[in-house]
Amino acid sequence: MKNARSLLENPHFIGISRGQHGSIKLDARMTLQHVDILFQLIAFLFAISVHESAHAWTANRRGDPTARMLGRVTLNPIKHIDPVGTVLLPLIAMLTHFPVIGWAKPTPVDPRNFKHPVLDDVLTSVAGPVSNFIVATGATIILAGVAVAAPEGRMIIRGALSGFAYGNSALVPLTLLLYQVLVINVLLAVFNLIPIPPLDGSHVLRHFLSEGVRQVYDTMGIFGLMALVFFGGNFLMALIRPVLVLYTSILLAI
Repeated sequence: MKNARSLLENPHFIGISRGQHGSIKLDARMTLQHVDILFQLIAFLFAISVHESAHAWTANRRGDPTARMLGRVTLNPIKHIDPVGTVLLPLIAMLTHFPVIGWAKPTPVDPRNFKHPVLDDVLTSVAGPVSNFIVATGATIILAGVAVAAPEGRMIIRGALSGFAYGNSALVPLTLLLYQVLVINVLLAVFNLIPIPPLDGSHVLRHFLSEGVRQVYDTMGIFGLMALVFFGGNFLMALIRPVLVLYTSILLAI
């Protein structure tokens, strides 16, 4: 979000209204912030549902029906909610303006059902991040379509990229929501590719470790994950920012 002065100086941004004697009311700006938080929550729940469903679907295709039988091949977020990773941590992140990072209830997988245990485990693991990149790409394509086809579409998209709601078009809330879908799916994909247990990236690295090292790696991973979440903000953004720039540069180039 840009500062209040920028908002006041641009009459095209919704959320700003003039009262009697030309006075400016800022209540609507708070409403816009609340809508932004709501859109982040919707995008996050959708992203984790896609992510976990992809794990469950791929595991089933590779021979393990465990998650499918537990109803995890679904976009219903209730099936995937973890009280801490899906509710508490994202809520704190949104209220403190930290990037929305979290996790869902782990998708149960029984590797004994896989025909090719190592390959199938790797494919099942990377299916989640890949699905998020697919969603982010889809959101980018739709936003690009709005920029090209809609009246003032380029300004609406540039407003969304800057955290502004530009104009009064019905496309404004759609673009704001789609941009949150883009950002949060990229965040979730990159975050889960980090090779720290139990993140998805660890399921690739662990197969290259000896049995003894693997046991220590799996046991200590949760401490590394907590350190990453609470103290690794700069490191996370260094990983995530280049990917986000790749997507947003496409939209800015239109």
